[in-house]
Amino acid sequence: MGKLELNKKIKKDSLLDSAFSLFTSKGINKTSISDIVEKSGVAKGTFYLYFKDKYDIRNKLISHKAGQLFDIAEKEMIKANITDLPEQIIFICDNILNQLCENQSLLTFISKNLSWGIFKNSLGNANDDDISFADIYNRLVSRDDYEIDSPEIMLYMIIELVSSTCYSSILYEEPVPIEQLKPYIYDTIKHIIRRHVTPL
Repeated sequence: MGKLELNKKIKKDSLLDSAFSLFTSKGINKTSISDIVEKSGVAKGTFYLYFKDKYDIRNKLISHKAGQLFDIAEKEMIKANITDLPEQIIFICDNILNQLCENQSLLTFISKNLSWGIFKNSLGNANDDDISFADIYNRLVSRDDYEIDSPEIMLYMIIELVSSTCYSSILYEEPVPIEQLKPYIYDTIKHIIRRHVTPL
């Protein structure tokens, strides 16, 4: 990476970090673009080189943060030498849940702002040096030892299940603490996978 590209990356990362800090402390509606650029220490014009408006930076933040979560989980899965597809998916879900337990502001941000439309859009639109969640997912499902029926629907079902059941469990221990809920979640994920995946 050249000096110019590195400088652009530093500015973009600073804008993303500042937006995340403000969105999680003040909320999106109470955060202005002026707030973001002031906190990041860049000119307002620089913001528009990378983002259309604050909702665009929110959407790109979701893609950016989700990519980071999945990247960490995939690296840990590779270290653990897990090769069975259902076990890989369970491992990644478990790792991400553990990351969100440790970073509840990220959990709150993602759960309040993530919709399938935004998430689906982010699958094919990772930018520059962002980690592409689509690439990670495609590496999982593009295999010679399994036939997968409707991989996008399978992903949708798993994401909706995990995101809808875990928020209250992590933050409020309702209906039960997350560690108590996990076996039920993972059993359901296995049922979803069995519906879509056939070993060859």
